[in-house]
Amino acid sequence: MRSTLFILALIGLGVALQKSIIEIPRHWAPWAPLHIDDPITPMTKLKLSRLADDREGCLAALDTVPDGELSYMPLADYSPTASCPLTNVVRMQASDVSFNQSFVATCPLALAWVMYERHALQPAAEEIMGSRVSQVNHVGSFACRNVYGRETGRRSEHATAEALDVTGFQFENGQRITLINHWDDEGEVGEFLRAARDGACDAFGNVLGPDYNAAHADHFHMGMRGFRLCR
Repeated sequence: MRSTLFILALIGLGVALQKSIIEIPRHWAPWAPLHIDDPITPMTKLKLSRLADDREGCLAALDTVPDGELSYMPLADYSPTASCPLTNVVRMQASDVSFNQSFVATCPLALAWVMYERHALQPAAEEIMGSRVSQVNHVGSFACRNVYGRETGRRSEHATAEALDVTGFQFENGQRITLINHWDDEGEVGEFLRAARDGACDAFGNVLGPDYNAAHADHFHMGMRGFRLCR
């Protein structure tokens, strides 16, 4: 609640000062378009949430990635299954990292991923592991199901391609790590995995991992809903 009030206060301040002589940095200005290399602030999530219904604005933000550092394909709205229509989606093929397989994601999820990768994941990899991440392994983004696959209840973020489940990382030096095997590591590998989780919490609405429950023992669930659930 306090975080929400803080953001609303900032928005009000920004609107009041928009026409004044005070210049607000783009990454703090709620009316400014999102740029991939803007520092991540509480305004970032607000901007990402607004882009859920703004295909052109979201694609414009993705296009601020320097040439050659992102490969994606915008997709028309479609329904893989009748009960799970997908809107404002892209197919992520590669970014600064490769993926074990391409995946369909809402445009804001793709944008959040690239910002996370550039601002948190790679800096943590270089600082802690001494090598950049070369590949991210995942088990998908879209699955037309309810939370935990239950027969009843609310729909999972995966039903709308608003979440990615990451299982491990490969590095340019050849090292490979997975959450299921290395989460409890007491050395640099465990330190990196926790840094990777914590950094994701700044870009995504919710990040769930092994500390959340047994269902997430082998992956990070990185989703767009919420504001900052980080476990």
